[in-house]
Amino acid sequence: MKTFIVIPCYNEAEHLAKVIAAVKPYGQVVLVDDGSTDQSFNIAKNCGVIVLRHLVNRGMGAALETGDSYAFKHGADVVVHFDADGQHLAEEIPRVIEPISQGKVDVVLGSRFLDPGNNVPFLKKLLILKPAILFQNLLLGVKLTDAHNGFRALSYAALSKIKITQDEFAHATEIIELIKAHNLRYQEVPVTVKYHEFGQGFSTGLKILKDLFFGKINR
Repeated sequence: MKTFIVIPCYNEAEHLAKVIAAVKPYGQVVLVDDGSTDQSFNIAKNCGVIVLRHLVNRGMGAALETGDSYAFKHGADVVVHFDADGQHLAEEIPRVIEPISQGKVDVVLGSRFLDPGNNVPFLKKLLILKPAILFQNLLLGVKLTDAHNGFRALSYAALSKIKITQDEFAHATEIIELIKAHNLRYQEVPVTVKYHEFGQGFSTGLKILKDLFFGKINR
């Protein structure tokens, strides 16, 4: 099974080389530099992976679509979305792609909340993630345990139908909408997210809530 690991990246020079080294054993790495102003692009080039570049910062959704399109055109059987900030564990990639390799589903969604031992900061969980999950499920008519988790996998069939048009954080909501619209089979699996600092996660969480709402009403 030909696996591509798509990593959207914006100013992640601090973590990037370590992240790339960790995921390399699991597939062909496609790093999409989304207009970084630090050394991310050069670091990625020196790591010997495929590097695509946006000349300006367009957003995570746009970076993922660029990576997905490349992987689809180059014969991917499965694409894994993996963040560049070091918060995901590369050793969990086999767990994420297993339901696809076994032919059970078309899309696998990582969840921070299927493992009771998760280390999600309490205030982030209470003020950001739980409201986002509830809002997502009510809006889209799904029963998912997580929202806007960047660790996921898509089969070739899913890639042929999921084309991301939301450039920023609303892309995650759009992916769920497209899964439903195309009757794609999906499953959640437990994944780990390591939090570097609460402040960064809190500001990102506010963007998630904003894009969940405005991304939905603008479509």
